[in-house]
Amino acid sequence: MTKFIIERPEFNIETGEVKCHFSLDEHHFTEKLELGVGFNTDAAKSESFARTLDLAAAILGVSYYKLRAPKTIDATSLKLTTAAQTLVRDVYENGLGEFYARNELERFGKITYHFRTANDVDAAAPDHVEALILVGGGKDSLLSVNLMQDAGWKFSPFSVNPKGPIISSIKRMDQSPFYVRRYLDPSMLELNGNPGYYNGHVPSTAINSIVASLVALLYAKTHIILSNERSASEGNLEFDGREVNHQHSKSHVFEQLFATGLTSVAGKSLSYFSLLRPLSELQIAALFLRSTKYDGAFSSCNENFKQDATGPAKWCGNCPKCHFVSLIFAPFITAERLVSMVGTNVLNDANKLTPMRELSGLTGHKPWECVGEILEAAAALWQLSKIDAWKNMVVVKTLAPELKDFYGADKLDAAWAELMTPSNTHAIPVPIYNSIKAKEFGNAD
Repeated sequence: MTKFIIERPEFNIETGEVKCHFSLDEHHFTEKLELGVGFNTDAAKSESFARTLDLAAAILGVSYYKLRAPKTIDATSLKLTTAAQTLVRDVYENGLGEFYARNELERFGKITYHFRTANDVDAAAPDHVEALILVGGGKDSLLSVNLMQDAGWKFSPFSVNPKGPIISSIKRMDQSPFYVRRYLDPSMLELNGNPGYYNGHVPSTAINSIVASLVALLYAKTHIILSNERSASEGNLEFDGREVNHQHSKSHVFEQLFATGLTSVAGKSLSYFSLLRPLSELQIAALFLRSTKYDGAFSSCNENFKQDATGPAKWCGNCPKCHFVSLIFAPFITAERLVSMVGTNVLNDANKLTPMRELSGLTGHKPWECVGEILEAAAALWQLSKIDAWKNMVVVKTLAPELKDFYGADKLDAAWAELMTPSNTHAIPVPIYNSIKAKEFGNAD
């Protein structure tokens, strides 16, 4: 019977290198992380780091597990707290939900896990704030950077295997970054998609978050800050009796599970939250576009993050993310500025009618991408139909009547008003939230 084995990870305190080992039938894999040098060696020897390293090995394993997606996972070489075990189950089931749906694999509630249980780690809360902000090179994380900078909080930008827009954006921050190099086992990459092996989406935010946790513990950072908006909690479709969400590891539910799991292995020394959770994508766009600091440096297009991607920030203009970002930017800027950033005006292109119908819920289902809520896209298009500069663009003038017939004008107007109002659902620490709320969250429009 096929089973996936997560072996005990190694950490070299002299070089800062992590090695995670996995077995899947006749295959053996080793993944490497370079966490840097110059960290606190006492922290590297702590119980918190040891338990977090075990949790990291379990989460990183999803990239190898999915080759065959067996129904048995053996993690008995690791010491995992009860909350960490709950998190691992979520990563392997909901975190891989899209992978299962697109490969027609039923795994929800059908995987047998073998764990070795460890006690929770007790560590005191720090008396200062010094955060890591995960930077992806797009509007969301850069807004978090702006908010934290404006409020005067100490932080460092963080990225795993930085490319294009991450590097160019961080260069404009005047902040020293923490970069981690992650090396996937090349034999896994060779097997991906071969006959008898599966390939597909993995929860990259979960992976980057646990790697950031290791760095935070080594370098005495106190907060890990994500930039996941409220719409990340909306799923794509139903499969195998559950809602499947491309962005599951960006959702509020996952954030809570990760925070609880992290506290169980690192104590109160480290917190985890999304700074943008109260905001819709439209509010994020409105706030981000107040500044031109990152124009030409940032990108939200996934073409930048393919395995072979190199060079400066780029926009393809053809993917759901390029379409959605253009859509939510347009109500707050001119067509000229939009084109200067994205390279094209998708709202004046008849070839974009079909994807825009999908984004706004008129046809199909929400794309398998990190895009906002269906009703959010619809409300943005409807709002554009009221703006002189945009109302005659081919996509806007064609879809506005369809949206009115499908949703009704009152529902679309109400959605816009609600989307421009911050939510109270978040886990932002009170001092940070209060320092930002009055200045920014309450004035997004």
